[in-house]
Amino acid sequence: MAKGGVERGALLPVSADDGKGNGGGAGGDDAVLFKGSAMTRRGGTAALSYMACSVLLVMFNKAALSSYNFPCANVITLLQMVCSTCLLYVLRRLKIISFTNSDPSVPSDSLFFVPFRLLLRTTPLSLAYLLYMLASMESVRGVNVPMYTTLRRTTVVFTMTMEYFLAKQKHTPPIIGSVALIVFGAFVAGARDLSFDARGYAIVFVANITTAIYLATINRIGKSSGLNSFGLMWCNGLVCGPSVLLLTYIQGDLKRAMEFPYLYSPGFMTVLLFSCILAFLLNYTIFWNTILNSALTQSMCGNLKDFFTVGIGWVLFGGLPFDLLNVIGQGLGFLGSGLYAYCKIKGK
Repeated sequence: MAKGGVERGALLPVSADDGKGNGGGAGGDDAVLFKGSAMTRRGGTAALSYMACSVLLVMFNKAALSSYNFPCANVITLLQMVCSTCLLYVLRRLKIISFTNSDPSVPSDSLFFVPFRLLLRTTPLSLAYLLYMLASMESVRGVNVPMYTTLRRTTVVFTMTMEYFLAKQKHTPPIIGSVALIVFGAFVAGARDLSFDARGYAIVFVANITTAIYLATINRIGKSSGLNSFGLMWCNGLVCGPSVLLLTYIQGDLKRAMEFPYLYSPGFMTVLLFSCILAFLLNYTIFWNTILNSALTQSMCGNLKDFFTVGIGWVLFGGLPFDLLNVIGQGLGFLGSGLYAYCKIKGK
């Protein structure tokens, strides 16, 4: 009875399938974007939602770490996890969301709302998420926003590699060509900035690798676990939260955070609040977009949204003077992203 109440009360889009084979498409959400398109309306909505959340989150994280010089990126990661897990708990208790698809073999009222066997099954995904969160948060500190987004575009290469090894997924020549154009543009854009911060660049590339592993793991485990997007986020919080708490305690980040002079500043607290809210929305849209579309599409969406990230970051944070070579590289990257989007929509 409780389970049925949850399924009827699930008001938000949660997965690629609602258990009835229609993807919850009561309103035609599974219809294609337009005639000849290979992407559904739900897929397009998920992609656009992810891009909007991602742009805003980078801005607020950059503000906390650079504008306010907050020294503890891991503490922000911990706060985001705690807020996300608490919000999921409240939404699940109020039966606004469900953690599972409409699969009767997956009991939704088990300990912690999901069976322990599913927690164990999603452990690789949770560990990949932990590495992704820690590396991504730290990577935004040492590199200016335009170059951060430029370097992050190379994630698509790692994602294609992980998809091939984990799922044996191959891509068409137009897709490979668009990825090559993006990577070439990234190197062109960074040609005159390679001496800026070697450590910062290294951390960004580590973040790229962990992102690729995370997205490929979502694509593999997310579709077979019986959990929807919220359920996967819930398991991530349960597994990763204690690990991040222990890490921040051992490194002394909690103490440094409590001694931070702007900790109770209204401006800084507002930045942290929006960072936590956007982290929740971003994680949800990452699952939603990756499950509905693919890991590579998710990665390419990250490139398309960079147009706005670069522009806003340049205006708000600066850090990179105007350079024609950089502009050319940025343009090549956006051209490659647009080419991929065209091929994906046309089904090529």
